Amino acid sequence: MKVAKRREEMLEAVNAGITNVEALCSHFRISEATARRDLAALSKSGLLVRTYGGAIAHIGPFERELTLEQRRSQHGDVKACLAECALDFILDNETLLLDGGSTTAALASRLSERRGLHVITNNLVALPWLANLPDGHVTVLGGDLRTTSMSTYGPLAHNALTRLTVDRLFLSADGVVAEYGLCEASPEQTWLKEAMMQRAAEIYIMADATKLGRASQQHWASLPRRWTLITNANDPAQLEAFAKRGAVIYSTDAYFDRTGQ
Repeated sequence: MKVAKRREEMLEAVNAGITNVEALCSHFRISEATARRDLAALSKSGLLVRTYGGAIAHIGPFERELTLEQRRSQHGDVKACLAECALDFILDNETLLLDGGSTTAALASRLSERRGLHVITNNLVALPWLANLPDGHVTVLGGDLRTTSMSTYGPLAHNALTRLTVDRLFLSADGVVAEYGLCEASPEQTWLKEAMMQRAAEIYIMADATKLGRASQQHWASLPRRWTLITNANDPAQLEAFAKRGAVIYSTDAYFDRTGQ
């Protein structure tokens, strides 16, 4: 089969749901190297989106990544609400893993309300709040500096994670789509998120309503089989789509109704 024809059919296969390299190799009876070259070419043409281990259909226009200051200034009150809800899950003397991002940094600002925490993070923005944890301990994941989010990533961070396990992981993302997972601007971010999920007993994704269904970037981390979505969204149909993907929904509205705040 000629290359152009195979790539045309590969695009159709990805759009039909054959999204990982192994399945594409079997379907087209080609080597992994050939499949990856074809996917790279289709991605470069803007016809699909590369993911860790495969590809997905192109599902929307991409947005310019926000700066750190822009992230900090957006939806600050909502992030504070999400942080308060997330704190409700955390017990004294637990080991936590905090992802990069302004939403998880908001959670870091509340962790002094617990004692004896061991917090592991690649989120450099969170460090001023973590410096004074009561009876606490902080481990910073090393690696390359990503200045747009002031977080670390790369092989050193991955290597450190292989030697750690945690009680609870708290993640944020540029977007969360039930069918695809967590979207970010770089593959390194999504690979690190997936590595984090493999090391956690409990996984929490903190996402305000504007993040749900938002495919603003081109790289994706798959959702785990079992996780908790902490959100202020209240669209039943939208939330049901996440529940079908293994999520327990924890609503800020329900939390504040219960606590009377």
